[in-house]
Amino acid sequence: MLSENSLVKHNDDNSLDQCTIRDPLPILHKYHQLGDFIIGGILSQIYIFFDLLTFKHHPSQTAVGEPIYFSTTKTYQASMELLSVLGRFIPNYKCASLSNPVAAIGGPSASFCLDMAPILSTYKIPQVTYASTPFMNDQSKPAFFHHMFPNGAHQYMGILQLLLHFSWTWIGVMYTEELYGESLLHDVLPMFSERNICFDFIEKFPSLVFFSQIEDMMSEARELLSVAMRSSANVFVVFGGSQTMAMMRGLLHFSAFVNVPENTKVWIMTAEVEFTSVGVQRGWSIHSIHGAISLSIPSKNVPEFQKFIRMRNPTFENGDGFIKDFWENAFACSFTQSVEEEYEEKICSGREKLENLPNTVFEMSLTDHSSSVYNAVYAVAYALHAVHLQRFKRSVLGDQERQKLLHQKPLLLHLFLRQVSFNSSTGEKVAFNQKGELIAGFDIINWVTFPNQSFLRVKVGKIDPVTSSHKVLTIHEEVIIWPSLFNQTLPLSLCNEPCLLGHSKTKKEGKPFCCYDCVPCPKGKITNQTDMDYCFQCPEDHYPSKDQDSCLPKDISYLSYEKPLGTSLATLALSLSFIAAWVLGTFVKHQNTPIVKANNRSLSYILLVSLFLCFLCALLFIGRPEKGTCLIRQAAFGCIFSVAVSCVLAKTITVILAFMATKPGSRMRKWVGGKLASSIVISCSLFQATLCTVWLATFPPFPHFDMHSETREIILECNEGSVAMFYCVLGFMGFLAAVSFTVAFLARKLPDSFHETKSITFSMLVFCSVWMTFVPTYWSTKGKYMVAVEVFSILTSSAGLLGCIFFPKCYIIVLRPDLNKKEQLMKRKY
Repeated sequence: MLSENSLVKHNDDNSLDQCTIRDPLPILHKYHQLGDFIIGGILSQIYIFFDLLTFKHHPSQTAVGEPIYFSTTKTYQASMELLSVLGRFIPNYKCASLSNPVAAIGGPSASFCLDMAPILSTYKIPQVTYASTPFMNDQSKPAFFHHMFPNGAHQYMGILQLLLHFSWTWIGVMYTEELYGESLLHDVLPMFSERNICFDFIEKFPSLVFFSQIEDMMSEARELLSVAMRSSANVFVVFGGSQTMAMMRGLLHFSAFVNVPENTKVWIMTAEVEFTSVGVQRGWSIHSIHGAISLSIPSKNVPEFQKFIRMRNPTFENGDGFIKDFWENAFACSFTQSVEEEYEEKICSGREKLENLPNTVFEMSLTDHSSSVYNAVYAVAYALHAVHLQRFKRSVLGDQERQKLLHQKPLLLHLFLRQVSFNSSTGEKVAFNQKGELIAGFDIINWVTFPNQSFLRVKVGKIDPVTSSHKVLTIHEEVIIWPSLFNQTLPLSLCNEPCLLGHSKTKKEGKPFCCYDCVPCPKGKITNQTDMDYCFQCPEDHYPSKDQDSCLPKDISYLSYEKPLGTSLATLALSLSFIAAWVLGTFVKHQNTPIVKANNRSLSYILLVSLFLCFLCALLFIGRPEKGTCLIRQAAFGCIFSVAVSCVLAKTITVILAFMATKPGSRMRKWVGGKLASSIVISCSLFQATLCTVWLATFPPFPHFDMHSETREIILECNEGSVAMFYCVLGFMGFLAAVSFTVAFLARKLPDSFHETKSITFSMLVFCSVWMTFVPTYWSTKGKYMVAVEVFSILTSSAGLLGCIFFPKCYIIVLRPDLNKKEQLMKRKY
């Protein structure tokens, strides 16, 4: 409890020059690690606060039965005694005392602050607490609370961000009922679940109880230990208070005695958890907390603090009744030796050095709680200074107004505390928000232990909720020391192994959503990240890899000149066109020979030219399909082939008419001649040209990317546009071929020169056979092979016509000129 006179002095004339703020450092350091609670002013609880906050007991003492002093009744009584004369408990009366309490600094447990609030609030005495208080100020019942602890929601969000950063989704939770209770279960943990954090277990620490309940407490402790150590989670989050560390160390130490294996875990602790221990834990190993991570209120060492600590000596501290008790507990000695004691204890000399104590007993650095008390003292001092400055400014008021202002000083102090803002001697800014909470974030601390019972707190990150950026969490993974078992690799804490690429998660019945099975993706789908909920299709221009863990770009496929198949067909087409040109040249050169004249020289020229163009037409089907080639290739193929087949039909009809005209009295003589043949060729060609023109004018072919026919390829092809017109063009060519074959077959035995009808019959048999085979083969293939089938059919059918009709004639012209005579032409064969 702070009184006005302990922080501020003034004289009757209210001179501002004489109103000074004393440095509270001696007040604070005097009770470091045994006196954080003393400033709270609850005199009847001071020694008990020391025991449970530091847990450095005399070997003959035990902490189990001492919580009897922390009852609500005792807290109420102590609060009332603060407002009475020392040694005389008269509620609401305080006589013969010049120092009136103006503020209370309390902690570390929020429950004590809550119990003190009804009494202190009645007298409008502000409470500055360094405990994490899960309650808010109720404006209808003003509690005048000011928290030297940041908003607890920031701490929960920081822990959540930490878990998400390291992908720890399977955790165990331990909490203290007194500090968190139902608020943790109903408010905090559901927020974790919403971010896909699952809990293997949620257990509360056993409460400190009376001796009569020790068996129940030990049973709860064994059950908690069994659940925790057998958990498959590698990360435990501890929502605890200042005494939680001693409980944790006790559980871990006694795991060997209850047949429970001590498994290495990563402990994540809230900022309320301080390193404390009971007397019997002095020699226990602290390796179990090696690599732990905790949150901490940002603090720095106070200048000259360690020098001040080294100067403490129990033999020279007059008026300090607690330092001797602390000294005896810290050094396991006694200033007085009683003959009734059952064991002999060493005598304290008072010359023992605090810096020689291990960290587990005493820390030479300023702890978070003590730093909060230090700043709290300064906050109250600055607020009192502001109040006195305000009173000085109003000194011109009359006595009645000045007395009214003095009567409102506690309320004024509360208002000025809300507005206080200053930089402490360590450079930290101290200010409160409108809810009376400290405006600050949290540091992330990594605990590093050593075999000599010492430990080190290393700052590895921070949580800054007031940052302007979206990055609330800052963490430096490279400097974190993990527990030894993990060999400096990032620990995993998952319900099961992550699903590999190419697999997706499927829920396990009766298990939390973090527990799942992994199933391979169905054919055609992939996952390119671990632990994906669903497999997905690749884009149209990609296909799944063999392991179904990535999408690979599809190759564009078409009948290319660069590929062996395209090269072979192009070479064959050029070779056949060259042969057709040679035959045409041979016929032109020998145009006046009987064999050329006898076979309708004009039709032969037209047929050879059309066959030459048919071979070249095949080249339009090879290469990358473009708009121009797609537009003309089928039309060119249909028209040229119609000319060729109509020429064959005209040749056959001419032979038949010539035979019939030789009969006496035949009327067919008038039809024999070039006009009939020309009419057949022109009419058939014009009809096919008309069909192609209508096709190109209505729905012409166009380039098309077929994404779906092949798994790993994009087929670049010519879409025929109007399928009906495409079939009409092919159908007309088939009709001409069928008529030509039929007529030639009927005339095969007619006597003619150089066996013309037999050659035509055989050529049309080859032609029809090729195209009848083409239809099923064409529709059973895909992509470039479909085009290759069509090209091959064009070349083979054209080559059949060229070879069957003109090869025998070329043989006679070139190799047997003796047969190319008129006498041979006049022969008849029946």
